[in-house]
Amino acid sequence: MIPPRDFSKGTCMATSTELEINGKKYSVNYPPDTPLLYVLRDEIGLTGTKYGCGEGLCGACTVLIAGTARRSCQIPVSAAVSKPITTIEGLEKNGALHPVQQAFLDAGAFQCAYCTSGMIMSSVSLLQSNPHPSTEQIVQSLQGNICRCGTHPRIIAAVQRAAGTMQGRSK
Repeated sequence: MIPPRDFSKGTCMATSTELEINGKKYSVNYPPDTPLLYVLRDEIGLTGTKYGCGEGLCGACTVLIAGTARRSCQIPVSAAVSKPITTIEGLEKNGALHPVQQAFLDAGAFQCAYCTSGMIMSSVSLLQSNPHPSTEQIVQSLQGNICRCGTHPRIIAAVQRAAGTMQGRSK
């Protein structure tokens, strides 16, 4: 559960801001220092992005901002203006899961699944910048994403599977 926020005590007044999230424009009215996570979940209703630690250490709140994995609990709304934001809900296209989502499903990389959206988003970011990662590079890329269930071997297998699938598509 996300701890309640009292926006009346913020350092800045609420301002109207336009955000591009999953290819759609949204007008939101929040103080510029409000973490993006709160806007995604509370205002837009995109609850696939999870609140974990609130300190950017667990990775459950990972989204893509301009294609790069970022912790939405640590990114103020003002830093996301004019940049495309992609959440877990935005990966699916025309009813088809993104190859990373499908690979996580195929590899059984879920247990409690709380970390899954953050793991997937970090993996998508990795594969966009490095389509042929080694096991060590996958492990390094996912260091900031915590999974307490211990499905790490299946998560790594899922990323490797997705890399293979995505390589096949680009040929």
